[in-house]
Amino acid sequence: MGIDMSEIGACEAKTHLSEILERVCNGECFAIAKHGQAVAKLRPPLGQGLEQRRAAVVRMRAFQARHGLGCSLRESIDAGPRY
Repeated sequence: MGIDMSEIGACEAKTHLSEILERVCNGECFAIAKHGQAVAKLRPPLGQGLEQRRAAVVRMRAFQARHGLGCSLRESIDAGPRY
């Protein structure tokens, strides 16, 4: 499974660095291109965001408990998107 990664030009990355870094902090990844060729990848450090992922799982389990989905969280994930 690959990571979704937006490609941005080096000039755009330089101009909007603060905004891009904020988006990386929120889990986004970017490929930085120079003359149309990807030359670098910008992503959060490995292991970063573990607390956020765990919190998301807690929220999904609470949602499941409130709404009685009829299957486990694991079964829902394994089933994948339905549309």
